[in-house]
Amino acid sequence: MDLDETLPRRKDELVAELAKQDLDPYSVAELDDRIERLQAEIERTRAKRERAVHHRASADALFKR
Repeated sequence: MDLDETLPRRKDELVAELAKQDLDPYSVAELDDRIERLQAEIERTRAKRERAVHHRASADALFKR
């Protein structure tokens, strides 16, 4: 089973689930690791967004009348 199949379908559900997690049990090292992973995901998302913007601009330029 693919990991994406276990994640909520709507993006706001995923963020809501993260926000609900109790952070009290985590150590400082675990919190630092969580921050690093979340920052890496933010960077991955930003890179995907940039690719999508450039792809759209290229398509618009190609099909521009």
